Amino acid sequence: MSIFFHEQLYRSNAVMAKLKNYPVTICGAGALGANIAENLARSGFDKLTVIDRDRIEERNVSTQPYYRADVGAFKAKILANNLYRAVGTKVDAKTKELTSENTNQLLKDNQLIVDVFDNSVSRQAVKDYADQFSIPCIHAGLAADYAEIIWNDVYRVPSDVNDDVCDYPLARNLVMLTVAVTCEAIVSFIATAQQRNFTITLKDLTVQSLCL
Repeated sequence: MSIFFHEQLYRSNAVMAKLKNYPVTICGAGALGANIAENLARSGFDKLTVIDRDRIEERNVSTQPYYRADVGAFKAKILANNLYRAVGTKVDAKTKELTSENTNQLLKDNQLIVDVFDNSVSRQAVKDYADQFSIPCIHAGLAADYAEIIWNDVYRVPSDVNDDVCDYPLARNLVMLTVAVTCEAIVSFIATAQQRNFTITLKDLTVQSLCL
């Protein structure tokens, strides 16, 4: 029996074959990025790249799929090890900082980019690369009890005012809800070529389509 037995029954063999062979690069391995990578791998994606220069901190453990024993290790490396052990997905882990100077190197050979970086400079570099080469790119971000998931064509990079803020409120349930909606938007795009944007608010448990 396939590891992805239930997913295959829901999606169909044709869609699962697309997911397995669709190269996706995830920019960021924090609360959103690491959980998105895990969700995609467990949904049948087999060609994943993760870019993140950060190491795991103790405060990451509650919202990210890491363990206390992982503290101090590179997020991307631990994530790759965990997903290979879980479902056999070989994640290409890149422990480098993405900048406008190295996007050609780090973002090549993929068909879709997922931007979940926590700073506006890196987000801008991803957006510019996706625009230049017409690569589908979906951006997901969080603020307080609000989240948004927006495709590149209508995405605007946020201000860098809060880029250096390390202590901020973050509910795990908002993270996981955003991860689920982002992953479904990705699968839907691969299956149907439709790009759907969303907003999420946690306090009233609302997921809404966003028309821009």
